[in-house]
Amino acid sequence: MPARSPQLTFDELGTPLREVTFVVLDLETTGGSAGNDSITEIGAVKVRAGERIGELATLVDPGTGVPPGIVALTGITSAMITGAPRLPQVLPSVLEFLRGAVLVAHNAPFDAGFLRAACERHGQVWPRPPVLCTARLARAVLSHDEAPSVRLGALAELFGTATRPTHRALADARATVEVLHRLLERVGNLGVQSLEELLALAKESAPHRPTQQQRRKRVLAEGVPSAPGVYLFRGPRDEVLYVGTSGDLQRRVRSYFTSGERRRRVRDMVAIAERVDTVVCAHALEASVRELRLIAAHHPRYNRRSKRPNHTWWVVPTAEAFPRLSVVTSPRDGALGPFPSRRSAAAAVDTVLDVVPLRPCTQRIPAKGASAAPCVLYEMGRCAAPCAGLQTPEEYAPAVRALSDLVDGRDDAPLRSVAAEIDALAARERFETAARRRDQLAALIVGLGRSQRLTALASLPELVGARPDGNRGWEIAVVRYGRLAAAGVARRGVGPMPVIDALRLGAQTILPGPGPLRGAPVEEVRLLHRWLTTGGTRLVASEPAWTEPARGAGGWRAWAERARPLEVDS
Repeated sequence: MPARSPQLTFDELGTPLREVTFVVLDLETTGGSAGNDSITEIGAVKVRAGERIGELATLVDPGTGVPPGIVALTGITSAMITGAPRLPQVLPSVLEFLRGAVLVAHNAPFDAGFLRAACERHGQVWPRPPVLCTARLARAVLSHDEAPSVRLGALAELFGTATRPTHRALADARATVEVLHRLLERVGNLGVQSLEELLALAKESAPHRPTQQQRRKRVLAEGVPSAPGVYLFRGPRDEVLYVGTSGDLQRRVRSYFTSGERRRRVRDMVAIAERVDTVVCAHALEASVRELRLIAAHHPRYNRRSKRPNHTWWVVPTAEAFPRLSVVTSPRDGALGPFPSRRSAAAAVDTVLDVVPLRPCTQRIPAKGASAAPCVLYEMGRCAAPCAGLQTPEEYAPAVRALSDLVDGRDDAPLRSVAAEIDALAARERFETAARRRDQLAALIVGLGRSQRLTALASLPELVGARPDGNRGWEIAVVRYGRLAAAGVARRGVGPMPVIDALRLGAQTILPGPGPLRGAPVEEVRLLHRWLTTGGTRLVASEPAWTEPARGAGGWRAWAERARPLEVDS
């Protein structure tokens, strides 16, 4: 590159511009249609790091006459091209000249389109080189006030190029080389350091072009490592504005300053950001867990999800002589959940009451019962009226045990009873009622399955999983009481067991808390469960053994998938 090109101070992303070979090409043709017109002249200049390293120029006999308008424009006459080589003779040399280079042209779709059509017509393989249009690059780099027109002649005049375009192939290619170099001098100020970023810049349309604020903030990506981890955008008061995770921190952070980032909220965040902090992690699972924890700790205003990790809903029996079902956010042992909303939890209450004979009323009843008259639910056979003293706590206890057995997976008799009822309704051709009951049962199975899976994992004092990393190594996680206690990797050629032993010795001590998830955040337990049960993860150790109830909702998963496939989660 010319001497005044910006120095590359960032860790490079992709191919550094100083290492890119460009072939700047210009074609003269008999017209504007690649399908119907022919090439009459080819001019190409090969440059690298600002130095010209080769040229190619030739007239081409199209086998037809040159229209008068083209003669007037280019000065190429039919007499000039008579006896020149035909395109099948020239094309292999042009393609060889292009090999390993980026094709550059002013109005590149025109030139690349003619070459591609020529390859198809003459049995050559189009090599599909990266294509850079200097006209589009100029519009992305230069303001409209500075360059009202991005025609090649106008840009040559603006930059004062030594070679001026004349509608002859080699002269126009040489002029385009000078224009390209002047434009490359400008892109460093926009944070463009690599070929990939340059090509993306040239493709940006006006509505999605990064703002000047975005471009100026690209310096925030300086020093960001190319590794998995978590990134934090911080504001002027050092507050955390946004937390994200990526398998390649460098690539992801830089994407916030390109046209690829189109979210208005995020663009506003970038405009006020002052710093980007990163936390390098062993692998993607650790990064995802740390992201959840950092969002919960800082409540970044530009994050939309995971800011209230423990704000979920559960269904629990109340602590009284005649327990009823209640929807709460702080569960006790034996709770059913979690549910994403109060509405979904309330729907689960209605379904449970259909399969377990608990009282559906909400009043508090003393242990000795009450003297109130039975309500309409008693007359409908949906309640044994403990409120009227018609049922003792001892007589009510089997319903409470049935709920506990159902939630803990010790007995699925209520599910079997409803399934049989659905079959009977369908046999009597009461399809609408059967469909409603089917949907209710499927929703209950989904809720029970989620509760039993997460509870089983969160109850384990320690579990170790190892997942193949795709390069004959292992990603390792130590899980304690539903939380990630340690993470590491055993690279290819490294024995995994010594790494696992060291991770277990140094893993975080987790003290179990109250509730079915032992105090672990719901999202973290779900994330860990998904990682442990997908992607070829192997169970290395579990103390005690990791089990799920034999009579739990897991055995009903296939039934629920047939009934409501979109509602069955992992």
